[in-house]
Formats: sequence, structure tokens, C-alpha cells
Amino acid sequence: MHPRQTNSPPADDDYINGDDNGYDSNRTSGEGSPLMMSPWNQTSSFQPSSTASPDNGLVGSLVREEGNIYSLAAAGGLLYTGSDSKNIHVWKNMNMFTTFKSNSGLVKAIIISGNKILTGHQDGKIRVWKSNTKDPRIHKRIGTFPTFFDILKTSMKSKNYVEVKRNCTTLWIRHCDAISSLSMNEEDGLLYSASWDRTFKVWKTSNSKCLESVKAHDDAVNSIVSTGDGLVFTGSAEGSVKVWRREGWGKNMKHKYVQTLLDQECAVTALAVSKSGSVVYCGSSDGFVNFWELKKQLSHGGVLKGHKLAVLCLAAAGNLVFSGSADKTICVWLREGSNHTCMSVLRGHTGPVKCLTVEKGGDGKWVVYSGSLDKSVKVWSVPEQSPEMQRTAMVRNGNVS
Repeated sequence: MHPRQTNSPPADDDYINGDDNGYDSNRTSGEGSPLMMSPWNQTSSFQPSSTASPDNGLVGSLVREEGNIYSLAAAGGLLYTGSDSKNIHVWKNMNMFTTFKSNSGLVKAIIISGNKILTGHQDGKIRVWKSNTKDPRIHKRIGTFPTFFDILKTSMKSKNYVEVKRNCTTLWIRHCDAISSLSMNEEDGLLYSASWDRTFKVWKTSNSKCLESVKAHDDAVNSIVSTGDGLVFTGSAEGSVKVWRREGWGKNMKHKYVQTLLDQECAVTALAVSKSGSVVYCGSSDGFVNFWELKKQLSHGGVLKGHKLAVLCLAAAGNLVFSGSADKTICVWLREGSNHTCMSVLRGHTGPVKCLTVEKGGDGKWVVYSGSLDKSVKVWSVPEQSPEMQRTAMVRNGNVS
């Protein structure tokens, strides 16, 4: 006999409709909302913004009145958006390209890996999608983490159940609460998932196996980012940022705790790492962005103060850092060495900015997509440097008299 289980074995929604993991669709939180049925007969629209100008960089808005935008990912000229409907919309050239639908769970995280799209949901599952080679508008779900077979196999042994609440257990390979964040280590083929169940899990993408589950925090894990050198950063509602290091491989792989970078009363809401992995950024509910620099070791570099309300999302690209906030704005920070300057503030949303993703544009500019609780995605064109800085550089180089 093993302790009382929150989940009886197991079923993947590939086989059984409905929730099988104790997931409560009525659960709400600061970043969740009840699931809503979404009409399919609404027309999608690209709305050129009347406020678009070279000053604020706003190119336009993508609007589909289905729900708040919780997740974004962009690659190969396509933008994927997830909301508190069950739909994942795909946009191309500022127009709706196609839509595919999950059976359950609002879409809280999206990442793209090669020709696959991975989505993390409020029902605690990760779903894997692939577009049809003949018709890229058709997306088929090709898998769910964990797989039905792995759940069935694991459920046979009592040692595979772990306690999540007093006298309540679940399988260690399953998230028992919403997935809040996903991060991919492409080089090693590892997927990291963070959850409100206070854990992060490590998955091998080639076979969908859960390799490890780490009890990381004493409250919900809101964000996770991994780096190419085996470091993993987690941020929690308890107010801490922790560092973990991957050691070993395969069955011997373990993620060991290294240090706590931050321990505060305000919840940690977002994390981002520069492409080189040398700078780690942390957004908090107090509106501040802390950052650490990795030289021989991680050291606190300072605090970026540009928002009046909670920072809800972060993105790093080139020498720029973007912070989206509940104050409805996006701050664009230019990093020069250890110094950060607020280069501009992007205004246009009428609700909190919940998610950000960035793509390389032309002419030294970045294309920034921001998703908001105003049910829209806005598209911005942001230069790597401000016009004043570009002119100064040109003068310095003798290109302007």
C-alpha cells in the first residue's frame, strides 16, 4: 500500500478526454484565469496603429478577441501566441496564418525547437506540435510530456510517488500544478519545465523521458532559464532566485544547488539571460530588475528601476534588455559593460504586459512582440542604439561632419 494518491493511473488526454491529474480549471491566480471557450468564427485582424511613429517604434497590433495573451514565441517568420483560450494562433506577415487547439489547459509557455513547437499548460502538461510539411497551416500534436506509457509504467511502483501535500502524493514525473515556464538547452537536447507545484523537471526531448524532478522552492516557481554551460536559474513567488548546476549525464544526471542569488519578500516574476550567458536578469513584483554578472563567479551588478508596478516579463537580445510590466509599459535598456541605460519606454498597451519575445530585424533593429492582458499583441521596431547614440557613433567614426 502506498499513500493516498491525487492521481489514479494515468491517462493522457490523447486517450481520455477530461482532466486526469487533479487539475482544477477554476483555479485563478495573479497570472491565471478560468478557462474560457473560444469562438472560432471571429475574424482576425492586423490593426495599423494610429500612434505608430519613429519615436515609439510601434508598428501595429495583432488582435483576436479571445482572451488575455500569456505566451509568445517567434521563429522563421512565424509568431505563435497562447492565451487563456485553448487556442494557439500563428501569425505571418502581421496576419493570422493558422490556429491549432489544445484539448485543455490555457497556454502559459511556448518555445520553438527546430521544427517542433512545445507548449506548457495550466493543466501541468507539456504538449509537442509539428506542422505538416505539405501544408504548414496544419499542426498536429505529436506528443505529450510525460507520455501515457511512462505514466502507466511509473505508476506500478509505489516508490515513484512523492508527497506534494500532507497525505497526498503524485507521480514524480508529473507536474501537479500549472506549468509557468519552459527553457530549452538545444545543444544537449534537454527541456526544463518550471511549475507552480514548486518543482522543475528535466526532460530528454529525443524520447520524451523525464530525467529528473527537483524540489526547488517553497512556493510556486514562476520562471526558469538554462544556459549552455550547465547552469539553471529558477525564480519563485517566495522571492528567491536560485542557481543549479547540472552534473553527470543520463541516469546519473543530477542538478545540484549552487547558491541563492536573491532572497526578498517580493515575488520573483521573470528571469532572462543574455545570449552569452554572462548576465542574468531578474524581474520582481516590486517593479525592479536585479542583475548579476558572471565572470569567475556570479556577482550582483545592480538594480534597474524603470517601472511603477510589477515586472512581469523579461527578454534579452544583443546589448538590449526589455522589461514588461503591470504598469502597461516596456522599458528598453541598453547595456554597455556593467552600465544600463533606459533608452526608451514603449507605450501603447492598455493592460499589463505579460510576455515578450524578440527577433532580429533589418537595419540593425530588433522586432519586439509584446503580449498583454488587454488581449492584444503589439509589434515594435527597436534600434540597437538610440538615434542620438547612433549619431554620436557616426561623428566619432568621422561619418558625419
